[in-house]
Amino acid sequence: MTGLGPVVWPPAPVRTGRLVLRASEARDRQAFVELVASPDVQACLGGPRPRDELERVAPEVPGRRLGTFVAELGYAFLPGVWGHGYAADACAAVLDWFAGVCAGEPVVLCTQTANGRSLRLAAKLGFTEVERFEEFGAEQWLGVWSPVGAKLGRTPRLASRSVLRSTRDTDL
Repeated sequence: MTGLGPVVWPPAPVRTGRLVLRASEARDRQAFVELVASPDVQACLGGPRPRDELERVAPEVPGRRLGTFVAELGYAFLPGVWGHGYAADACAAVLDWFAGVCAGEPVVLCTQTANGRSLRLAAKLGFTEVERFEEFGAEQWLGVWSPVGAKLGRTPRLASRSVLRSTRDTDL
């Protein structure tokens, strides 16, 4: 994604039939702490973080990042809303938006192979497996999505996994 310049997410709220995807706000902090502290949510994401630690270190406005190297799709929902299609709706809207802003650029998704729901969602969204590897004591799945690659039936080149890992390491 060289030469694209900064891309702000979201430029304005992105709406689906059931969701409004918007920038994080201070009022989202408690839900963010709940997501990162939840054993169910974090089961395939390296495990939950201690709630007291999160209360101390979570930023006032969660989800703000200083920068990123690669477009990586990520999502987390509290267990009470699993199985209702919200992840599929949200991810499809994000991919549509991204394709309009960064036409032809790939998006990556990484999940544990044990996370069957995420693997099924990745397939439904059109992600193609690039590789499997061991990290965090579990087998990981790395996939790529590109409207150009999908049309041409090929997988675009990606940044190295070490770059992807450094991006994830900067997240809270």
